[in-house]
Amino acid sequence: MGELLQTSVELTIGLVALLVLTKVMGKTSFAQITPFDFISALILGELVGNAIYDEKVKIGAILFSIFIWGLLLYIIEWLTQQFRKSRKLLEGNPSIIIQNGHLNRDEMKKNKLDMNQLQHLLRKQQAFSVREVEHAILETDGTVSVLKKPQYDQPTYEDLNVPEKPVYLPVTFINDGAVDWENLHKAGFNENWLKKQLDQQQIDKFEDVFYMEWKQDEGVYIEKM
Repeated sequence: MGELLQTSVELTIGLVALLVLTKVMGKTSFAQITPFDFISALILGELVGNAIYDEKVKIGAILFSIFIWGLLLYIIEWLTQQFRKSRKLLEGNPSIIIQNGHLNRDEMKKNKLDMNQLQHLLRKQQAFSVREVEHAILETDGTVSVLKKPQYDQPTYEDLNVPEKPVYLPVTFINDGAVDWENLHKAGFNENWLKKQLDQQQIDKFEDVFYMEWKQDEGVYIEKM
């Protein structure tokens, strides 16, 4: 019973300490999770965990550690606000991964971002095809901000009183030089059709295509290597 009471007290104190630290740091520090913030969260969790499960570690030492760590975080936040040059090191910079409707593969490689991950991030921004995007920026917290091309952005068909058209999902046929034969065959096409599409774009080999998708209402979209 004594151990359970002690654990309850330590959990309560740890929670209060972390809530106080959250208030001091401000909401934006925890809403925009950068790699540095992620490391901070792990360390703070470890500090509180030690207070609960390690009998040799006293709660006073943990509270002191949280205070010191919070002070360091506060100093770093102050530095990033006062000195612009420190932001790149401590917070990172956004990266333009789609510019003027074309994929920036150098930035994708630099940020270890493949096509599958990019498509996932774009879908979260209601962009179900790369062709819909004029500009896309990979933010420091790992999310993507999207500016769509005019024909895919507002106003909507409803705003213009235009009859609605069927909606189709894009299907990936080539990703990083490799053909997804399963997707190709499910869409009702074969290798001869695929080669014909590449010939029209003056592309000789599948390996010369970085990304290719197909939509029933718009046809193919190709990004070369």
